[in-house]
Amino acid sequence: MKMSVAFFVFLKKKGEFLVLEKVNQVPIKFVFGKGSLKNIGVLTKSYGKRAFVVTGRSSTKKTGVLDRVIGYLKEKDIDTVVFDEVESNPLTTTVKRAASLLKEHECDVVIGLGGGSSMDAAKCIAFSAVNEGDISDYIFGKEGKNALPIIAITTTAGTGSEGDSLAVLTNPETKDKKSLKSPYIYPKVSIIDPELMMTLPSSMIAATGFDALSHSVEAFLAKNSRSDIEEMALEAIGLLFKFLPKVYKNSTDTESWEKVAYANTIGGIVIDQAGVVLPHGMEHPVSGLLNATHGEGLAALFPKILEFSYKGCQEKFLRMAKVIGIEEQGLTKEEAALQCVKAFEKLLKALDLQVTLSQLGVKETHVDWLVENAMKTMTYAISNHPIPCKEKSLKELYVACL
Repeated sequence: MKMSVAFFVFLKKKGEFLVLEKVNQVPIKFVFGKGSLKNIGVLTKSYGKRAFVVTGRSSTKKTGVLDRVIGYLKEKDIDTVVFDEVESNPLTTTVKRAASLLKEHECDVVIGLGGGSSMDAAKCIAFSAVNEGDISDYIFGKEGKNALPIIAITTTAGTGSEGDSLAVLTNPETKDKKSLKSPYIYPKVSIIDPELMMTLPSSMIAATGFDALSHSVEAFLAKNSRSDIEEMALEAIGLLFKFLPKVYKNSTDTESWEKVAYANTIGGIVIDQAGVVLPHGMEHPVSGLLNATHGEGLAALFPKILEFSYKGCQEKFLRMAKVIGIEEQGLTKEEAALQCVKAFEKLLKALDLQVTLSQLGVKETHVDWLVENAMKTMTYAISNHPIPCKEKSLKELYVACL
């Protein structure tokens, strides 16, 4: 597939796989392509001799991917300890328990195998292994000193965690859902093998894919964005609008999966550089409180947030409209920008993601807590949004999305 000049400084052929290096200030070696999983042994060997493999409770077992990873590692004489207790919204307590197990077995490299939850948990476990104390303190600003080497293997095209220095955890006591951001948790290597994504159920393809799209849209709109990030984000937006519905309808479409997987990784890179904005700022409290599926929460919030935003940053909406195929001819700029909003609504319909917050369990009695928690835990995202959003507007948006 064609690689973006803005994205990859160069790519090299090493053996049988592509290595994508030196990516726009992101110090990660990306190994991309069908069948690239088989290189996990030789790639891990550079970083350790005993791997702590972090994964979810069922999916990688059912598909056989976990057994394949263990087998490839064994071929290179790498011992493995498997931690398969990661939740869909990983908890701080889970990370603490896993870090203790890692230390007990004296593992020296951490592998995150699965979707964003597994990769995020792996990052935090690697971080906690060398940083004493409560990880929540580090999430709220305490500086860390290092982390064990991390290797990410993504089995979904959703969170982009393989491309960033972010890891989201939920504190089960406070229900705070917030990212650890640290330069120490960039993966050393990320494997993006589209074949691993072809066994996903359609509902998961839709939810994780929309999360990927949200990342690029939010990084594009962000106050902290810049021209190179905007161009990368626009490329990913165009790809996902075109190819996400295709893999949703046909999960065996390998060529379309390559485009979706590529766009997903771009999404991780651009939010690492520019940050997220209001959709993530409002969604994290929802899934933190109710353990809702993150992509579905974003889908419930996105249309109303776009309606709230498009008039105030019309030029950016026009640029998005262009990459998703909206013709401006015969339309005013405001009409074309509004058509962009409507295009997102059509995409959600095509993905069967027309959900409301009420359907995810949110009640009107939750709204005040959601607003308060968003202002507490997601201030950076709210302030990064191109349109000012105070508590009153937050409350109105939550109510409108019920």
